Amino acid sequence: MKIIHCADLHLDSKLTANLSGEKAKERRAELLQTFTDMVEYGDKNNVTAIIIAGDLFDVRNISVTARKTVEGAILNHSHIDFYYLRGNHDGDGFLEMLEEIPSNLKLFSDSLISYPLSEGVYSNVVITGAELNEKNTNTIYSSLVLENDKINIVVLHGQEASYKARDKAEVINISALRNKGIDYLALGHVHSHKEERLDNRGVYCYSGCLEGRGFDECGPCGFMLLDIDCENKKITPSFIPFAKRILYTVYADVSGCLSSMDILSRVSDRLDECGCSDKSLVKLVLCGSVDVECEKNTEFIRKQLEDRFYFVKVYDETSLAVDYNAFAMDASLKGEFIRTVMGEEDMDEERKAEVIRYGIQALAGEEID
Repeated sequence: MKIIHCADLHLDSKLTANLSGEKAKERRAELLQTFTDMVEYGDKNNVTAIIIAGDLFDVRNISVTARKTVEGAILNHSHIDFYYLRGNHDGDGFLEMLEEIPSNLKLFSDSLISYPLSEGVYSNVVITGAELNEKNTNTIYSSLVLENDKINIVVLHGQEASYKARDKAEVINISALRNKGIDYLALGHVHSHKEERLDNRGVYCYSGCLEGRGFDECGPCGFMLLDIDCENKKITPSFIPFAKRILYTVYADVSGCLSSMDILSRVSDRLDECGCSDKSLVKLVLCGSVDVECEKNTEFIRKQLEDRFYFVKVYDETSLAVDYNAFAMDASLKGEFIRTVMGEEDMDEERKAEVIRYGIQALAGEEID
């Protein structure tokens, strides 16, 4: 038996924090298609069930396209059961739009609900879950009673932490779930893949998001595929990378570079090392120490790279190196300016370097970033 565990698809996200309106619309369509592609993957690989551990949607008021696409994927795959546990972003919007709940769409509530699977002579798998809120987040653990001779999958959505998350997601107390007879704890809310031992019997896993949306979701994204040996009561989980595009944050040390072209050559090599493809979204961070007279134009660098990737932005986190001795006897206006700034007692070295850089840019007639 095979089961997919996914979470945090955030369908209908605005995606306008980094992308233009046109590309944001394109990415919203890609997120939706990745969901339907995952369902098709499940169909072709004889998956019995798909667990959605929260945040299928990003907002309560979802588009007709997103609602009909998800509904169609469920209805057109009636041989696959969908176990949908709503997360802190979901709300009731999707369910309220349905004329009736499909028979293969299994839902959870704020009380624990268990669904025994009934496929095959060896099937003894039970999927149990609850939607956490402020009222049940501390009491759900004592209510969780599982049959020890079953293969127990438990589904929750929340933050593995000892504090409230800023987005009001509920806390999951991993310690309170140990030695409960759990074989696989399917979690949602954390957007990167994480798999750890729960206890001697089971593991807990955040599948991560299906597609990265921002640069806090870099690297491969996808879902978990659970291969279940019902006879021997064994679950073998595997992470399946599945995203159409990968987001990268790339740090490039440009120390010693003297011009934008020098920097461009250095960062191109760094981007090649990281394996960024033309489908990638890239956040390039320039770091290291450059001479105060270095000609460095981040917008020029971005423009040179924009045709190479789906999306790219450039951040400048370099520090400035000023060889003050080189200007000690310089009789030019530039030398006089640098000496004046150097003599300011109420300015720290970092601020002096910054002022000197802007001053040199202005004296040279350059556009100041």
